[in-house]
Amino acid sequence: MEKIGIVTITYNSADVLSPFLECIWKQSHQNFILYVIDNASTDSTLEILEKEQDSRLQLIKNESNFGVARANNQGIKKAIEKGCNQILIINNDVEFEDALIEKLLQVQSDKNCSLISPKMMFHHNKNLIWYAGSWFVKSKGFLPLHRGMGEIDKGQYDEIKEIEYAPTCCLLAKKEIFEDIGFMDEKYFVYFDDTDFSYRIFKDGKHKMYYVPNIKFYHKVGSLTKSFKTKEKKRYRGDFFLKQTIRNHIYFLKKIGGIFAYAFIFWLFFKNNIRFIINPQIQKNFKTWQLITKSYFEGLFL
Repeated sequence: MEKIGIVTITYNSADVLSPFLECIWKQSHQNFILYVIDNASTDSTLEILEKEQDSRLQLIKNESNFGVARANNQGIKKAIEKGCNQILIINNDVEFEDALIEKLLQVQSDKNCSLISPKMMFHHNKNLIWYAGSWFVKSKGFLPLHRGMGEIDKGQYDEIKEIEYAPTCCLLAKKEIFEDIGFMDEKYFVYFDDTDFSYRIFKDGKHKMYYVPNIKFYHKVGSLTKSFKTKEKKRYRGDFFLKQTIRNHIYFLKKIGGIFAYAFIFWLFFKNNIRFIINPQIQKNFKTWQLITKSYFEGLFL
């Protein structure tokens, strides 16, 4: 039986953790170790985890917030070290059926592929699609666009299909991928870490990735921003999101390289400055423009 290393990262995750753990312990495939990497939570996350009695839960406590890529790598490396031949990277703001692992393994075996990811639905509306496979779109700066996002699920994406991108919200990967491709790039604190990882797998061409539709999986999108409740914190969250997405997109494009990628980097800089010049509303928010420009150059010189 395949030994699975389940890797999940917590950061002030108390509100979502208990339903997630319940889904984990109920899995029909029971040969796993659950690695929880806590990025210095300040709520009751650690309290909840330390009450768990199952010896398969391995808690790694970071003294500060190491970010998503580095924390995932901690769990992945530990799992491989302990003899796990499959790694399930998964968010904990999700709920899913008891046969999640079993079904992923079955399709992985049937398709003889290395990485697999399920259809994901919005938790607040379980008929609404969040992810139904994804491919890189060159005209969008190589961004992977989620197929079906926001659509009512009518079975239109119920075919197992080869994909180019899988979000770390939930993906099952053979350990050989990490041996061949490497681990997550830790220069990504958050956002684009899975984009970069998937793109490296896609370009290498050795490992196939597939999307699986027949799994019940629900994502509480946005739940990880719950701690930003005050006006000041919401503003900080907006600035943080803006900085990380722009910085990381530029860095990702720089890693891809080539004429088109660098042309797109230039286009993003040109577009941002033209919008500032011609749009009076943007001119009123000079600090945001400064943040965008600073993030652009941070990504360029990473």
